[in-house]
Amino acid sequence: MHAAIVTGVSRGLGEALAAALLARSAYVLGVGRRSSAKLAGPRYRFVECDLARPAAIAAAVLPALRELAGLQLSAVTLVNNAAVATPLGLAGQLDIAAADESFATNVTAPLALTDLFLRSFDASLERRVLNISSGAAQTAIAGSAVYCMSKAALEMLTKAIAADHGEPHFRCIALRPGIFETGMQALLRAQDPETFPSAALFRGFKDSGALKDPEAVAVRIVERLIAGPVEHGRVYHHTEL
Repeated sequence: MHAAIVTGVSRGLGEALAAALLARSAYVLGVGRRSSAKLAGPRYRFVECDLARPAAIAAAVLPALRELAGLQLSAVTLVNNAAVATPLGLAGQLDIAAADESFATNVTAPLALTDLFLRSFDASLERRVLNISSGAAQTAIAGSAVYCMSKAALEMLTKAIAADHGEPHFRCIALRPGIFETGMQALLRAQDPETFPSAALFRGFKDSGALKDPEAVAVRIVERLIAGPVEHGRVYHHTEL
């Protein structure tokens, strides 16, 4: 019996991952500010939690993690999927308060959840952490410094957790899932090129038909990186799905 904790389930990849896991009869705990009506069912539970406030995560999530730990599980996976792309703009024009919230959501919240996950589930279980990264972790995107930095930090978190924990039944990995249609993509291509010079890049993804379907991507992620064997501490790329 498999359980999964997935952040950012209101739409996009998080919603699709939760749905794909439920389709495989997993128990799913969604975490974030909003849920999705599509996920409702006896094996789904949602915990409302503002991931931009990491200090409050334990109080909100820990009771639900303890309930999951009380089930007769064979495996449990944490998917740190939630992320925000804002603030956008060139250095010299940034809202630093918004940048602080972005780092909290994109970096500190995954660290806090991974810490709680490791505390909550016994090392005898098959435990896995999957951090959803981006090609932006490696390639700078003009007008998107905060997002690029946060994804690079998430990949280093993946490697650091792997260095900290070498138990035989634990794996921590990251994935750069490629480009697919999401609300984030729509936001980026709608920006004014004067403040976000990369807007044309994202419009080109849409116009050329390069954006994949998030549901199809989610199914491959579940099959390849959640249900299949993986290498501890590795950053996977979309071409490996």
